[in-house]
Amino acid sequence: MIFGLLHKYFTYNHCFYENFNRKINRVNNHQVFFKSVKTQPSGKGFFVKLDERYVHTPSGNKLQLPTKILAEAIAEEWLKQDKKIDPSSMPMMQLSCTAIDRVHENRTDLIDETVSYGETDLLCYRADKPLELVKLQLSCWQPVLDWLADDLGIKLKVASGIVHIKQEKASIIKLREVISAYLPFPLTALIRFSQSFSSLGLGLAVTSHHITWEQAIELAFLDEKFQAQRWGEDREAIEREKNIRTEVEQTAHFMSLCGI
Repeated sequence: MIFGLLHKYFTYNHCFYENFNRKINRVNNHQVFFKSVKTQPSGKGFFVKLDERYVHTPSGNKLQLPTKILAEAIAEEWLKQDKKIDPSSMPMMQLSCTAIDRVHENRTDLIDETVSYGETDLLCYRADKPLELVKLQLSCWQPVLDWLADDLGIKLKVASGIVHIKQEKASIIKLREVISAYLPFPLTALIRFSQSFSSLGLGLAVTSHHITWEQAIELAFLDEKFQAQRWGEDREAIEREKNIRTEVEQTAHFMSLCGI
């Protein structure tokens, strides 16, 4: 089940990354332009400095970070740049810029969009055959939905096939309440996880430390692994899982550095 709105947001977000890349690449014709990197604390967070100049986001905001270890990780990303700057090697910088420039500045709209993803969650759309897959989805996916209901008060309905599910109004209200409690940096991690898993439920489970990101990956690719066992592995599916695994691992590291 494709996470339409979420995928749309992150397609836009990838464009933002491209803007981030272009802005950095314009500096000194791709060349490393600084000699020293350091972090600096302040009353409201931590900053990174290049030659005594504060690092800013692509939108011109000062890169203010919630924890010292995140600032140190980003400083290390800058220090690892050799003769030319490679933005793709700076995932913590990218995610932090997203949190500041996109998530913080568009928080209300993003919460509204994220809440709507509850009606397109992978875990809610089950196969009606074969019986082995039906049982597998029930045994693996239902415990996460049960946790959402029991621990967070979010009760999501399940259906077989591709018929759209209209979730209960009370569940959507509770979902909004839970997501609204997320600050910009944790919300960035939640959205990124949910996009990767095609499941807001799995995103909430990981950011709440109910399951690990590795367990979430296995649940997100349950159908693909089932089909691979029956019909053989698909090269494109393997590559897709590899790329998503890398993205999720980076997001999990970001979450840890943020103290989440």
